[in-house]
Amino acid sequence: MDTLAITDDLAVALDEITWEAVRAQGAGGQNVNKVASAVHLRFDIAASSLPDVYKARLLRLRDHRITPGGLIVIKAQQARSQEQNRALALQQLAELIRRVTVERKQRRPTRPTRAAQEQRLAQKKRRSMNKALRRGADEE
Repeated sequence: MDTLAITDDLAVALDEITWEAVRAQGAGGQNVNKVASAVHLRFDIAASSLPDVYKARLLRLRDHRITPGGLIVIKAQQARSQEQNRALALQQLAELIRRVTVERKQRRPTRPTRAAQEQRLAQKKRRSMNKALRRGADEE
């Protein structure tokens, strides 16, 4: 497996990804102090082979895993083995890139129909009358 499949027609070469093994945080007994089972995945958006459109969308994303310098950093430490954590990190990267491949539909502004406007005004009038009836005669 020398590529990471994002969609049917998009893949990222694994040599564009750099790895660093680190010690996992949290509970785990004696093993957590000895074994570097957590991994940091680093993916440089600008230097990648992704199409420019997807690069721009990734850089515009407001995600804490994307640094201001355009580097995606994913830390995976959920599993006990380093290999499982690598697979989890790759899964997260693929999902992040997959999010920007979806073309969002442009919103066309619409106006309410005349019937909807009249219905809203009638509802406001009823609500106003209901509240007016609650008021005492001395408050008017």
